[in-house]
Amino acid sequence: MIRLIALLIMVIPGCFAALGIKLMRDMLFGILQPPFPYLWLQFLVGLVLFIGGLGFIAGFVFYRDRKRNKVQKRFRKSFK
Repeated sequence: MIRLIALLIMVIPGCFAALGIKLMRDMLFGILQPPFPYLWLQFLVGLVLFIGGLGFIAGFVFYRDRKRNKVQKRFRKSFK
């Protein structure tokens, strides 16, 4: 059950990042999606979704690797 929850935690931000890529791609081809009145607004929302989703996944992986000491010395936690 815990692994299923962890998988969902990783899939949901991945879907947001994929949606962000789709919105940015549609803006480049001039396709306006219904909830957005302007193409530039659609691109900005897509960029925020992409960076947010990618940042969450990267932070999750970095936190997990840091906890298991699989990162470089400069990123390891110092216990003082």
